[in-house]
Amino acid sequence: MAPVRVEFRSSPSASDPASVPVLIIGQASNLLKLSYDQIKCKFGTQDKQRVSEETLNVAIQTLVTASGESVSLWLNQASIAVLPGKSSRHNTPSRSHAVTKLVRYLPGGSDEVIVVVTTKKNVFASGCAIARAFPIYTRKTTGKKAARTVSVEFIVVDSDEGITEEDEHCLQHTASAIRMAARIVDTPCNEMTTSDFLEEVRFVAADLGIEPVIIAGEDLKAKGLGGIYGVGKAATHPPALAVLSHTPAGATKNIAWVGKGIVYDTGGLSMKTKTTMPGMKRDCGGAAAVLASFRAAVSQGFKENLHAILCLAENAVGPLATRPDDVHTLYSGRTVEINNTDAEGRLVLGDGVSYAVKDLNAGVVVDMATLTGAQAIATGKYHAAVLTNREEWEAACTLAGTISGDLVFPVPYCPELHFSEFGSAIADMKNSVADRNNAQVSCAGLFIGAHMGFDYCGAWVHIDMATPVHSGERATGYGVALLMSLFGDKTTSDLLNSVSPWNQK
Repeated sequence: MAPVRVEFRSSPSASDPASVPVLIIGQASNLLKLSYDQIKCKFGTQDKQRVSEETLNVAIQTLVTASGESVSLWLNQASIAVLPGKSSRHNTPSRSHAVTKLVRYLPGGSDEVIVVVTTKKNVFASGCAIARAFPIYTRKTTGKKAARTVSVEFIVVDSDEGITEEDEHCLQHTASAIRMAARIVDTPCNEMTTSDFLEEVRFVAADLGIEPVIIAGEDLKAKGLGGIYGVGKAATHPPALAVLSHTPAGATKNIAWVGKGIVYDTGGLSMKTKTTMPGMKRDCGGAAAVLASFRAAVSQGFKENLHAILCLAENAVGPLATRPDDVHTLYSGRTVEINNTDAEGRLVLGDGVSYAVKDLNAGVVVDMATLTGAQAIATGKYHAAVLTNREEWEAACTLAGTISGDLVFPVPYCPELHFSEFGSAIADMKNSVADRNNAQVSCAGLFIGAHMGFDYCGAWVHIDMATPVHSGERATGYGVALLMSLFGDKTTSDLLNSVSPWNQK
C-alpha cells in the first residue's frame, strides 16, 4: 500500500486526467445541478479536452435513470459515480458510508483528484468519509507503490460561496485526526503498548504546547486509581492515566473527554477464546479517538477548557493478574468485586470519569469506549450506542451522528431499574451483570456513571462504539467526526459551528 496524503482544496484546480485521474461523486439530485463549466477544468486543457459536455451530460443521465454506481468518462482515468438515493431518518443524509466505499476502490497508481458535488451542509461529512478510505498503518513488504497525493475538491451546488480556506484547514485537521485514530487502532500491541501510546500523547502535547499529566505504574495505586491499576498491573508495560488540558483565556466551562485505551484485551483470567481474541488491538479505539479529536479541536480554536483523559492498560495474563473474586477500590472510593476480568473497560473508565469530576471539576463528561459486544446486537455495525443522563444531550448526539456520518443511536438510561444487576454481598458493586439479557449496553454504561454518582448535576454522555470502530479488518477512526460536530459550537471554525447540533434550527 502506497503512503497516501489526503489534501483538501478550497476550489477546483486545472488538471488533465491523462496524468491525474479524476473521480466525480455526488447524489443524483446534486449531479443534475452540475454544469460543464464548473467541472471542465478537470478534463484537460482547452486544446485537449478529454471529456466533452455531451459525454458528461449523457453519463449523468445514465446514472440517474439507470441502475449502476459509476460510469467511465474517459478511459479509466475520468469517472463519475452516483451515491445511493435513499437515506432513512436513522442514516446520514451525506451517504458517507457509500462515499468511503466508492473512494476506496480508486486505482491507486498515481496522484488522484476526487471532486465531491454536494450541498454545503454535507461538506464536512463527505470530507471525513474520504479520510476513512485511506488507512495509514501497513507492514506489507510486497507490491509497494510510490507515495501519492489524493486531492479532494468540492463543488457546492446550493451556495455561491463554496468552501473557504478556513474550511479547508478545518477539513485537513479533522481528516488527519481520523486517520491518526485509525492508525493507532490498526497498530498491533507489539508496536502499540501503553508506553508507545504515551509517546503518541507526548507528541500531541508537544505539538500543541501542552505539558501532559501522566500517572503510571505503582503511582496509580498510590493515587487511588485502582481500576486502571488493577486491569493493567500484570502487563510488561505499565498502565497509565494520561491527561492533556487546554485552558484558554476567557473559558468558563470545563469539558472532559475520557477514552478507554486498552491496547490489548486478552480478557485477563476470564480469557477470551481463539476466535474472540483476534482484533482486540482495537480496544483502544475510544482513547485513540479522544486523543486525535483533542488535537484537532484545539487546532480549531476550542474556546472552553478541554481535558482529554486517556485510561491506558493492557489486560494481560500473568502472576499479577487480577483474579475473579478480587475486590478493587476505584478512584471514586467505591469498592468493586471482580466477577469477570473481561469486563475491564468499565473499570478503567470508572477511574477516568471520577478523575474528571474530582480533579478537573468537569461539568460535561463524555466517555468513549469499545465497551461491549452487546453494542453490535443493540445498535448494529454502523451506529454507536449513546447513554446519557440528559435528554438534550441524547438528541444532540443523535443529530451530530447524522450530520457527521459517525452514526449514534440511544439506549435506555434507567439506573433505578438496571443498576441492581451489579449487586454484591461483599462490595459496593460487582463489575459484571447478573443477567446478561437485561440491557447489557445500558448496564455497562451505568457502571461507569456510578463512579461519578447518579446525582452528578452535570451532563454525562457515554458512547459505546465497539463495532463502528472498524469496518472489516480496518479501523474507521470512529468518534473524531462525532466529537468535532458535537462540540463544534465551542470552536472558532465556521464549518464546525455549521455542523454543530446546538446550532441547527
